[in-house]
Amino acid sequence: MPAPPRRRIRPWEAAALVGLLCAVAAAGALTLHSHRPGDAQSGSASTTATVNPFEQARRAGVQTLLDRWAGAVRDGDAAALAALFDQRALPGFRDAEIARMHNLSGVPLSDWGYEIGGDPETPVPTDLAEQLGATDVWAPPVYLRYAIDGADPGPTRKPVSLVVARRGDDWKLVSDRPLPEYGRQTWRGPWDFGPVIARRVDTDSHTSVVLGHPDQEQWVDSLAGELRTAVPAVTDLWGEQWSRRTVVMVSSSQDEFTEQAGSGHSGSDIAAVAVSDAVVPGSTVVTGQRVVFSPASAERLTADTRRSVLRHELTHIASRAVTIDGSPLWMLEGFADYSGHRGSGITVAAGAPTVAAAVAVHGPPARLPSDADFAAGGERSLVAYELAWSVNAFVAERFGEDRLRELYHALAAGPVDSAGLDERLGTVLGLSQRELVGQWGSWMVAHLQ
Repeated sequence: MPAPPRRRIRPWEAAALVGLLCAVAAAGALTLHSHRPGDAQSGSASTTATVNPFEQARRAGVQTLLDRWAGAVRDGDAAALAALFDQRALPGFRDAEIARMHNLSGVPLSDWGYEIGGDPETPVPTDLAEQLGATDVWAPPVYLRYAIDGADPGPTRKPVSLVVARRGDDWKLVSDRPLPEYGRQTWRGPWDFGPVIARRVDTDSHTSVVLGHPDQEQWVDSLAGELRTAVPAVTDLWGEQWSRRTVVMVSSSQDEFTEQAGSGHSGSDIAAVAVSDAVVPGSTVVTGQRVVFSPASAERLTADTRRSVLRHELTHIASRAVTIDGSPLWMLEGFADYSGHRGSGITVAAGAPTVAAAVAVHGPPARLPSDADFAAGGERSLVAYELAWSVNAFVAERFGEDRLRELYHALAAGPVDSAGLDERLGTVLGLSQRELVGQWGSWMVAHLQ
């Protein structure tokens, strides 16, 4: 998410061939939901006169604990880390954190810290508070702040469902157990699923990083090698107006893939997804951008489909800053698929086999695929992706890649109705929607003969 031609392609193979990948970086429903609190900067808690001294002291004491926690992890100091846990901390919490610290040792970090956000406070479960018997127990809205050295333009922030306790003057760590009844979750990174290996990839004076686990070393190395040509290839199509770097993560299990990609994506039927933090309107900097490969991708992707999948997802990374959620998916997904297959010499029949078979029987398509087609699943979604790729390939061949890129910018500006689509198509291509569909259909028929 290839097969000899002329036989029915299995769902996975078809997904790999035509780029049946979820545009997590392009559609709001497919964006990794990581909250980015507006005041979530270390030490940024409000200290105005309206905040009472008790709350000020509480926040200051816990922030000191968080800074010591982050420092021990960065330094790899197991003894210092173990000393930060409460005597009645939840079983397994301390050991899991020490294991995480060791798992992180191979990851190149430019930032690793914890900070208190500005979210509303949530209560501590009564049974836990009573069990602790501490002077004070608090569940502050905490965020992990981290960045991969060279690959991240800025840190990303992920939620931690933390509970801390004070005994005397000392605050200690108690639990990071999710509290779903209060909407509190703890994000888990690759290092929570085992030791992590990293490969640094330098392209055009920019750095990308591939992260995976020791048992995936061969696949990690293959993706690192592919990145060396993929980043320049995407830049050649899109232009230099993007970071030209990313972090690629290789998941070892379905749980890890879901944690990185979101609960709406199954690692059994897609190869990879691109994710990011929410984009600040008007900003050219996008944080938290990741290409996440599923645990089954190494076995099911060939060298050719690995190439197209990675370039597809990198195109979502490159275009994310100018892509507004709700924009037509036939443009967003079709452009990424065009980028993925660009230069491969793939034919229309090979790139859109399901559509080719339908055209042979029923004639050319009568409309552009709708967003609902992409979300439907099964063959309907497969057809939508094939149609989207083919219409982008048509525009590139008939009008040139500069015009295709211009069309992307015009249509990635948010939701658009039929009249608005006609207007934007007319401005860029000089065609109405009806004229575009007619010329595209004739092009497909000609390429399938």
